[in-house]
Amino acid sequence: MTSGQYSDKDIRTQAARRRTFAVISHPDAGKSTTTEALALHARAIGKAGATHGKAGRRATVSDWMKMEQDRGISISSAALQFEYRDAVFNLVDTPGHADFSEDTYRVLSAVDCAVMLIDAAKGLEAQTMKLFEVCAHRNIPIITVVNKWDRAGLDALELMDEVQERTGLLPTPLTWPVGQSGDFRGVLDRLTGDYTKYDRTNAGAAIAGEETYAADKAIELEGDAWQTAVDESDLLDMEDQNHDQETFLAGKSTPVMFASAVLNFGIHKLLDMLVDLAPAAEARLDKDDDPRDVADPFSGFVFKVQAGMDSNHRDRLAYIRVCSGVFERGSVLTHAATGKPFATKYAQQVFGRDRDVVDEAFPGDVVGLVNASALRVGDSLYLDKKVEFPGIPTFSPEHFMVIRAKDSSKYKQFRRGIEQLDHEGVIQVLRSDLRGDQAPVLGAVGPMQFEVAEDRMNNEFHAPCALERLNFSLARRTTPECVPTLARERSVEVLHRSDGELLALFSDRWRLQGVQKNHPDLVLEPLVVS
Repeated sequence: MTSGQYSDKDIRTQAARRRTFAVISHPDAGKSTTTEALALHARAIGKAGATHGKAGRRATVSDWMKMEQDRGISISSAALQFEYRDAVFNLVDTPGHADFSEDTYRVLSAVDCAVMLIDAAKGLEAQTMKLFEVCAHRNIPIITVVNKWDRAGLDALELMDEVQERTGLLPTPLTWPVGQSGDFRGVLDRLTGDYTKYDRTNAGAAIAGEETYAADKAIELEGDAWQTAVDESDLLDMEDQNHDQETFLAGKSTPVMFASAVLNFGIHKLLDMLVDLAPAAEARLDKDDDPRDVADPFSGFVFKVQAGMDSNHRDRLAYIRVCSGVFERGSVLTHAATGKPFATKYAQQVFGRDRDVVDEAFPGDVVGLVNASALRVGDSLYLDKKVEFPGIPTFSPEHFMVIRAKDSSKYKQFRRGIEQLDHEGVIQVLRSDLRGDQAPVLGAVGPMQFEVAEDRMNNEFHAPCALERLNFSLARRTTPECVPTLARERSVEVLHRSDGELLALFSDRWRLQGVQKNHPDLVLEPLVVS
């Protein structure tokens, strides 16, 4: 069936089935484990891989990069699609390390909801707070999951107070733990008053057993632990901490549940919560703040570019979020940035490193376009009715290194690798006439980005390289007219970014302040994420 055979009603029905969300948290709070557990419960995979701590991470579906498997962290984001009940989930896993917060920000531009994990033992950590702020800025509703309740941790009521005090969101728990942290027996369903009891199953590699009992049976089974849960739930009632869909979608409250992803406790309830509460794909605002209705002709935007996923084919994958209409493989779209046609002969849905050819997709879906060398992060594509969505801002780099090829005979591979990393937005590539094209400067938000770049240059592009740290920590946007003055200043260097911007690099904040004081007319604008 072609897009012309889909009525507006058909497209709206498909959009209403979609739940496009990201799993986000502080590093090591269980993102990839939760991703695996969600897919397991939805029968997308038969056995979860993230079940034995970092050693077991080699088997996870969503972590495909060798460096991820070796270190037990998420570096690149993975897109998984699966069905549950009558919903279609598009789950975008995000990098787990703070050094890759820029990639997380891009992912958040493509989702309609976020599942925020909080470590039961650690509460709200620094990276968690940053992510809360980004979600608030982008008006993304948040479902909060208190994870690792099977381990000794904080008091549940204290955690709720912390969430409210530090984020401003009213926590409205839908489930409440029976048994303190470290003694996770099950949960009280605050809507029904029933008790769901969990049983460990093969260290969490298979779906955990669960039985539901009425309150009178629960008190018989759990005694004081059940009564404590009931009493604490009553306290929440007194504070009116009960779910309200309107305030949740408005970003004023956050439904909360308790879980242990590694044991698959609570994951089934999270899936149900996503179907019942998470927003479906709806009209998206373009860069002029006009809504693009889901039934309008096809439109979408690129939120991530990734290469090196298939060493046999050396291809480059551009992830697009479908915003309106029906995506059809083989259709010729328009690239909004250039006005040129863009053919979609090779389109795939991506499950970690595995792929399936996709013939059509609907609003909310994520599609990978293969060998999309013309596309960059933030680019819009459309059919018939022109639209351009807001661009995705670039973070201000705080770490800088010069990169050089170790083997001059591999310069062609070196240059190709640098261009690829730049296109993906893994790092920012800066150049100057003084340094020449053979010694570009790499700018990054976090130092681990350099490790990833070096690893990929060596193993993926077969271009051994040497990195040398530069003594800069701040970047400011400037203009050509300011370059002669800045060139005379010590501990300052001006470089061209590949997108045409001129960036002035400063050794530290005091050097910047000194230059601004001596030359108040210089253009030195912060690179602000908006």
